[in-house]
Amino acid sequence: MADDAFGLLDGLGLQQAHVCGASMGGMIAQTMAIRHPARLLSLISVMSRTGDPAEPQAKPEAMAALLTPSPVERGAYIEHTIKMQRIIGSPGFPLNEQDARERVARAYDRAFDPAGKARQMLAILAHGNRKPALASVRVPTLVIHGSSDPLVPVEAGYSTAKAVPGAEILIIEGMGHELPQGAWPRIIEAISAFTAKAQG
Repeated sequence: MADDAFGLLDGLGLQQAHVCGASMGGMIAQTMAIRHPARLLSLISVMSRTGDPAEPQAKPEAMAALLTPSPVERGAYIEHTIKMQRIIGSPGFPLNEQDARERVARAYDRAFDPAGKARQMLAILAHGNRKPALASVRVPTLVIHGSSDPLVPVEAGYSTAKAVPGAEILIIEGMGHELPQGAWPRIIEAISAFTAKAQG
């Protein structure tokens, strides 16, 4: 998937880019910084982890929700996803259920692939521990993590920031394993300021 991202940059004619990824996307972004650091202007790793097995793991209820097979019928899938969002979401930010349902419905209509979740979980497990390799990364790095993330505990965010020399970290109180709308202004401001500084 990191190679796919580089392929996209090639297709767009971009030699360098600011690369931001959330959750598994953060793992992909980390891999990009490890493999071809000269192509990254900056790395922003959001609610992600290094793959170090010593880091705290997901809370049992969060992992159970993630591993529960998704229903294939549209309405049932939407209900299932909203239920999961209540488990892994942000206790410090109110859930706009109508907006969430609309987003889930659009995602279902755009590309519903029940096997995709299993493939992604296997990819995460197979990729292993990036922590030793992250020690060689010199790309300007910002780590963003929620204090209340039950799926990727906040300790994993601190571990990621510690792994990359000079990395900065932003902890958002009350944020879980999602990007709640109430946190958007702070996240956008942090990424905008960081990428501007990184670009010099």
